[in-house]
Amino acid sequence: MRILFLTDNFPPETNAPATRTFEHTRRWVRSGAKVCVVTTAPNSPAGKIFAGYRNRIYQREQLEGIETIRVWTYITANEGFIRRTLDYMSFMVTGFLAGLFVRRVDVIVCTSPQFFTACAAYVLSVFKRRPFVFELRDLWPDSILAVGVMRESGAIRALKRLEYFLYRKAAIIVSVTHSFKQVLSSNGVPADKITVIPNGADLVAFQPGEKPQDLVERHGLSGKFVAAYIGTIGMAHGLSTILEAAEKLRADKRIAFVVVGDGAERSMLQERAASRGLSNVIFVGPVGKEDVKRYWRLCDAGLVLLKDRPVFRHVLPSKMFEAMATARPIVLGVLGESVGVLEAAQAGMVIPPEDADALARTLIVLAAAPDRAIAMGVRGRRYVETEFDRERLAAAMLDALRGVSARCHARS
Repeated sequence: MRILFLTDNFPPETNAPATRTFEHTRRWVRSGAKVCVVTTAPNSPAGKIFAGYRNRIYQREQLEGIETIRVWTYITANEGFIRRTLDYMSFMVTGFLAGLFVRRVDVIVCTSPQFFTACAAYVLSVFKRRPFVFELRDLWPDSILAVGVMRESGAIRALKRLEYFLYRKAAIIVSVTHSFKQVLSSNGVPADKITVIPNGADLVAFQPGEKPQDLVERHGLSGKFVAAYIGTIGMAHGLSTILEAAEKLRADKRIAFVVVGDGAERSMLQERAASRGLSNVIFVGPVGKEDVKRYWRLCDAGLVLLKDRPVFRHVLPSKMFEAMATARPIVLGVLGESVGVLEAAQAGMVIPPEDADALARTLIVLAAAPDRAIAMGVRGRRYVETEFDRERLAAAMLDALRGVSARCHARS
């Protein structure tokens, strides 16, 4: 089985698309598949090339048996629609050209959220006469409208037509949520070509444990109930809610907020917190993969937040599963499918999106009842072991790819 995978995010980047692709592909290699990933020089989300890399036309490396080809792209921070679109389109072109020179391919896979990558995968599938698989991580361009970057327009309608053209051309669609499948099938995409393989957690890498004392001391968190947001600080997440809750809890010395990551809104939020004198909010900045695990253990509750937009009711944020794998309770400020998962796991508390009063009240409740918070975390770990083990999910996707390849070879 020879898999060509196109993605514009890959390690050492630590965002959700990079992590999912890497965790799946390295397991596929261990299962005997040959995998070639075509990607970019690592730069997300700040738009700055990681140390040890350059934005070259073409470079190769091996990551845990995965042949990795990095191509030149127009690089910009994760902000600004026009510049981000130039970034996406440049990878569409250079990723396609690199893919042409990858020999002996059985199936071509691409991953969203942006689907210019899918354009490259589709055209490659035509040239190579091999099926292409669309991994659907986000409804794009709906998410652009949701964060207010653009309004409904002729350009958006053209992108939606392109979106559904690609869905029709894909041999199968691998959706990360059941809600995405419902949206697509209600818009004419055959339900039997959509396979749901959700995000999950590496249960070996993310383990319950005591708080790392060096982090406790570094950030002055001894004796504190720590509520942590760990991930991209983007326009979709509505993290000003954290600042508003912190202001309401200014006098409560038990509770501290830790924000780990980078993104389009980090500088603005950090400046706003400083101007308000919010000493109970600590911005850590981006950290490496190993430190992500340690910061999950540092917290007493994981914050999973998004803006209150209808499109976000279809998502299952991957940080939910990392928090549960680390046996930390979740405060979930998202509606929709994610609420059902959290309630089934009994692993946290749900608040209305962008509701700072509810966030503050919920943290007061959890800080006052640590045994209750710990029990939620234990239930979360047990649930993710049963339902969202990355090992099992990667195997399910590999089986789906093998099925697509077998059908293609049977027809040829």
